[in-house]
Amino acid sequence: MSAQLIERHFAKIGARAKVDVSVSRRLRSNVAIDIGLDSEGEYFDVSVIPSRELDLRVIDMRPQERHLLLMSQDSDGKHKFLCGHDERHWFVAAVPETARASNVATAMEALKPQAVRLMQDRLKVKPKKRNRRRNEAFVRQGEWFFVPVPGWVHVNEKLILRNEPLQRGGGKPHMVEELVRDGGETVYVSPQYPNGLTPRQHEVLISRKPKLHNLRWITQRRNPQVLVRGKVRHADHKTIVLNDWHQVLMNTETQAVAMRHVAFLD
Repeated sequence: MSAQLIERHFAKIGARAKVDVSVSRRLRSNVAIDIGLDSEGEYFDVSVIPSRELDLRVIDMRPQERHLLLMSQDSDGKHKFLCGHDERHWFVAAVPETARASNVATAMEALKPQAVRLMQDRLKVKPKKRNRRRNEAFVRQGEWFFVPVPGWVHVNEKLILRNEPLQRGGGKPHMVEELVRDGGETVYVSPQYPNGLTPRQHEVLISRKPKLHNLRWITQRRNPQVLVRGKVRHADHKTIVLNDWHQVLMNTETQAVAMRHVAFLD
């Protein structure tokens, strides 16, 4: 692994990277990737625990698109990370291992939910338009895809929530003008448990640690079907406007084992 070579590859897509191979802090794996911020702006912070078995390298680069595909390989297997620029900021996304992405284009496809890929196939979206933030099949804002639903789908006006947050874990919320949730699993959420606990998990936790009952718990729905309409706002992205109801789908990076290597997710 050549830290200087990796940093030069990032420079070719217009990004700064700092590869630290003398890591003293504890990491959950041999590699951790984050988006850092210093006086010069954002940069890719790549922390590596030196190991003879570790191979870390860029396997594809698209300077015009400002994206590259980084791969790490060790005894734990191969893991790939799409690194690039989206609207206003740099990002890193873990690519599901089952996709076997070999370049930037296939990594971007692998990060699309299956329903999105099926829709763009059904509507015969041209290849050059498939990775735009808006085409016939979807509108995208960050990790969220918005897919138009058929006109015959009925939405109960009484269930519409106004100015509702759309959020994954502890990330910054996307604020939606109109939103309807249906189905899913009830979970208890607090700042300390942003991914939520099922009622049974919550009950067990409180029985073991009664003081945690005083946390700011709220009940939410995990993995419901979500329909949205109107403006969708986020500090890091241009506001989008959905004139009709769209189903909300999240990208597939949560399916990647390599998620544990990524510190920056939103």
